[in-house]
Parts: sequence; structure tokens; C-alpha cells
Amino acid sequence: MLVATAGLIALTVSGCSAEVKRGFLPGYDDGPVTNMTDRITNLWVGSWIAALIVGVLVWGLTIWCVIAYRKKKGDNKLPVQTRYHLPLEILYTVVPIVMVGVLFFYTQRDMEAIRDTSATPDVEIEVYGKQWSWDFNYLSNNVYETGTHIANVGELEGSLGAPGTHKDLPDLYLPVNETIEFTLVSRDVNHSFWIPAFLDKMDLIPGRTNTWQVKPLREGVYAGKCAELCGEFHSGMLFNVKVVSRDVYEAEMAKLAEKGQTGRLGDDLNRYPSVTSSTEGSDN
Repeated sequence: MLVATAGLIALTVSGCSAEVKRGFLPGYDDGPVTNMTDRITNLWVGSWIAALIVGVLVWGLTIWCVIAYRKKKGDNKLPVQTRYHLPLEILYTVVPIVMVGVLFFYTQRDMEAIRDTSATPDVEIEVYGKQWSWDFNYLSNNVYETGTHIANVGELEGSLGAPGTHKDLPDLYLPVNETIEFTLVSRDVNHSFWIPAFLDKMDLIPGRTNTWQVKPLREGVYAGKCAELCGEFHSGMLFNVKVVSRDVYEAEMAKLAEKGQTGRLGDDLNRYPSVTSSTEGSDN
């Protein structure tokens, strides 16, 4: 029970901490990127603390057994052969069950919050993944942005201030401190919508529509990419994520309208337009 108790304490303390020191962890010192990044970080750190405690105990007991029960010089007798040890068997059966139960509890608690889509969104954006770029339909503003495949992504020079960003990549604009609802759809094969700074991603699967809500809390430019191997030029399936003020967001939406990019790029552009999408959740 000592191991399980240690794991429970570690997860509890990490889950209740008001601030997580970034250290080597992704993130920024001036605040979380989204309303869920602290929760995800706490779960990750707590799980590793619990795993480390278990590892130290297992390593310690293993080393102790190797030293205490080693064959000593001049000792030619067999050790005592114990066939049954009921308390020990109960211990190594119950403790792992409790440990898994504790980890399951905290994981389920946090995943319910991370995947909750019950809030009324301030902005609705439909994201289409395609080989090998992205289409963004700003449903709330009736405009769209479309990206084109960049073949030689390794030759791109310069950035927008964050690794993985570039002026030639499609831009995804998000207003800060507002609830965004992403509707994720694939035009061809499996893709994965990943914004590393958000510490989260979700799959795009042909014939299935997935939904993800998040609230960006920090203005800035972040890298976005596909996290699912989707063909020869998968590495070039990149996009910029720009979290901006509401005024800047509206100005960018107006620019798209001025360019004639009004309406929605729909399922008729899919490689298999006859496939009917169904709404189901899926994350990776």
C-alpha cells in the first residue's frame, strides 16, 4: 500500500498546485497558452512523479534482494524454498490495482474537462485536413482561408518568431480569451490537428467529424502541424496559429472578405465526396 499511497499523494499534490514551474516543460513564464495547458501539465507531471516513486521503490527492493540474498562464499546450501506467501501475493496484487485506479481517476477527471464541448462557443471554425495542407472555414464570420502544398518545406527561411512558422504557410487566427470550437474533418486520409503549444491534438478521420473546444489565453504566434503520417509530403503540412485581440481578428476576417474568400469550402472538395460524415469524438 506504500507505493499506491505515494502515487496518490504525488498526483494529488500536483493536481492542486497553483503554479507549475516550467523548467524543461513546454510553455511560457508569463502564463498558460490555453485554459487547459495547466491541467494537462499537472496531469503529466503528477504521473511522472508517481512513476518515479514506484521506480525508486522497485529499484531499491531489487538491489536489496540482490545484495541480501546473494550466494555467499562457502555457502553451498540451497535457500529456503517458500512455495506460498499469501500476504506477499495479496500485496503485489492489490497495490498495482490501486495504482492503476488512482491514475485512471485523475486521467478520467481531466479528460472529461479537456474534451468537454458543452460551452457556447464565441467563434466556430471548421478545419479540413488535406494532402498536404489545410482549409479553415470561419463559420462565425462566413469567410475562409485555404492553404496550398509546400513541397520543399526544408528550404523555408525565416519565421514569424516561433519555430515552425513561416509567412508562406496558411494562417489560423484565433481571438484571445474567447472559446473556440473546432470542427475537424478530413478530405482524404487520416490527419491530426496539432498545435504543440496547446499541448493537445485531435484526429481528422475520413467520414467522421470531431469537435474540440479551447480558449486561448496568451497572444502570440504558434506553430501548427499534422501529427499523423499522411503520405509523402506529410512534413510540409504546416500552418501558423495567430492568437490576437478581437479587433485584430475582425480586421483579418474583413481582409478575407475583401479578397472574395466568403462562404465555406465544403465536402464537395473532398477526394471522396460521397462519404457521409458522422459526429464522433476521437483524439490521439
